[in-house]
Amino acid sequence: MKAFWVGLAALLLAGMAGSASAQTMSYAEAGALIARSCGPSIEKFCAKVNIGSGQVQQCLMQNKDKVPAQCFTDYAAAVASLTKRDAAQDSAFNICNADIRQFCPGVKPGDARILDCLITSSKVVRGTCKQVLVDAGWQ
Repeated sequence: MKAFWVGLAALLLAGMAGSASAQTMSYAEAGALIARSCGPSIEKFCAKVNIGSGQVQQCLMQNKDKVPAQCFTDYAAAVASLTKRDAAQDSAFNICNADIRQFCPGVKPGDARILDCLITSSKVVRGTCKQVLVDAGWQ
């Protein structure tokens, strides 16, 4: 049953999301957080709602006075973290471009070879590049 809620929460987030210097959440971590906070309310109030349609969030909002506030707090934190992760992944190449040129010359793009080079060189790459690698969930 727990696996069902983790899967449900991941589907919810995938439909809703487009993410401190701490590491961002993975989809699995975000799903688990939402399953813990919102799972009982989803089961109680929204069990018959189509999971992948965004209707679960609408259902929870319709029952807001009966749903624990922690559900909405954790949901917002998960979405923010996943949004930050997606943005970091989208911008990593631009942010790390100087580090790639300096520390990974001659590395052919493809099969994550440049990413592997950056991670291997993480002790010397610039702080902004290190941070985007962490935020992207790659380090």
